[in-house]
Amino acid sequence: MNNKNEAAFEKVFKTYFKSLHAFAYTFMKDEIIAEEIVQNVFFRIWEKKEQLQIDDSLKSYLYRSVHNESLNHIKHLKVKTSFQLEYSGNMEPSNQDASNQMIAAELETEIQKAINELPQQCRIIFQMSRFEQLKYQQIADQLNISIKTVENQMGKALKVMRLKLIEYLPFLLFLINLIRRS
Repeated sequence: MNNKNEAAFEKVFKTYFKSLHAFAYTFMKDEIIAEEIVQNVFFRIWEKKEQLQIDDSLKSYLYRSVHNESLNHIKHLKVKTSFQLEYSGNMEPSNQDASNQMIAAELETEIQKAINELPQQCRIIFQMSRFEQLKYQQIADQLNISIKTVENQMGKALKVMRLKLIEYLPFLLFLINLIRRS
């Protein structure tokens, strides 16, 4: 799979998709979200195929990836719900839904835009750290780079993200406070 062999990738996808979907469904209890989770896992694998190094069995790696992706999705939903509950108490009822949706959508768009503007290696390392919850050593091992490189790239990514999202800082601090309370 790590040699850009589309046929091998497609075979792995077809072999494991149904069982991984069923596994994701046990967490999500939603067919569509479970499908999205499995597709995200395969998308990331294809995206990182050159750097991908699987030490365990492929099957174990896939199940662990779906497990982590499912937990990340659940955590994201929990934060989103906590934020909505906390933030809704501070606004007039008639305006809160529209304002919440607008601010959340704008913030999500800006975060994604800032991530996409990062240099490729910096972006990959940032995503592995923040979205896949990997430790710096795990990232270094998977990408076959030094831990110092991971630290430097994360520092660079965080600096760029802070600069790009400075106007959302009060909002982000509010979210961080909610996460810490959960």
